Amino acid sequence: MVSIKINEDEITAVLDRLARHLTDMTPVMSEVGELLIDSTKQRFIKGVSPEGQTWAPKSQTTLDAYAARGDRVDFRPLFGPTKRLSSEINYQTTESRVEWGSNLIQAAVMHFGAGKGEFGTGANGQALPWGNIPARPFIGISDEDRGNIKATVYEWLEQVSKAKD
Repeated sequence: MVSIKINEDEITAVLDRLARHLTDMTPVMSEVGELLIDSTKQRFIKGVSPEGQTWAPKSQTTLDAYAARGDRVDFRPLFGPTKRLSSEINYQTTESRVEWGSNLIQAAVMHFGAGKGEFGTGANGQALPWGNIPARPFIGISDEDRGNIKATVYEWLEQVSKAKD
């Protein structure tokens, strides 16, 4: 067994700084959260999944329902009359992780899809949902996101290691 002891004040100071900051990475997790929100919102604009697959278009039935209600028709997938799903993407951080997504009731169905009647029937006896909804994944990490996250973390580590306490 080989044991090496470093008696270099500068190196010890850098390692101590890193150790302190690595116990609470909330600042970098917030940066990653902002990055993931921006990336997710860009997916809505492009109409693609994290893997780059194009989302299924809106059905004619959905477009007809908007028109019947007098709603402005937006032909882009996942853009409803209120545009809330595409704009209400949020994140939360802890000392060591970030979670992001939408807490809107329709978010999971739009992301994972659902079959006609999968949630039973409404008070009027109509199936919920009233038709098949294809999955249009919008939460996830793309290859580009991975690279951006790595770059953000590396930059943060470099800043922390050079910081003056």
